Amino acid sequence: MLEALKIIGFSILLAVIYGILHDQVTAHVSVEYFTVAHPPVFPTDVPFWLALGWGIIATWWVGLILGTILALSARFGRTPKLKLGDLKPHIIKLMILSALIAMPAGIMGWALTEAQVPGTIGFWDEVIEPSRQSRFAFAAWAHSASYLVGGIGGIVVALKAIFTRRKMAQAASASSINSG
Repeated sequence: MLEALKIIGFSILLAVIYGILHDQVTAHVSVEYFTVAHPPVFPTDVPFWLALGWGIIATWWVGLILGTILALSARFGRTPKLKLGDLKPHIIKLMILSALIAMPAGIMGWALTEAQVPGTIGFWDEVIEPSRQSRFAFAAWAHSASYLVGGIGGIVVALKAIFTRRKMAQAASASSINSG
């Protein structure tokens, strides 16, 4: 049980760190993404503080979900169990991949808005002033990409844990047959 809590805790910690760093970029690009497109949780329009607050609020639960799925995938059942150390590199790689995909996605949103492609920021084009829409699109597309990559990547890491455990069980079974 302790190892499962370590996996969950690490996932929450990494998701929050990622969220804060990600939001430091996007809040400095488009403060409107946090002040207009989000509920007024923080009475500030200072990008640093918005990024810190929203980086925690918007990602701790993602880390909890990811960590719970990974803990179940790594620890539940009779097959050999994986520890946090086995999953750490995969979780870190997932966060790095999310960042690597978020940046070009943000740039794509910005470029499409600059090219005046209709619908790139949805109904927000009626709320965000035209001179700030491309910046808003950067933030919105970067965030959407992060959530998408995080969700799909989390499933991939969980499946990898399950398959690794099955291989470990098969190897142990083969070893006991050969030694008996």
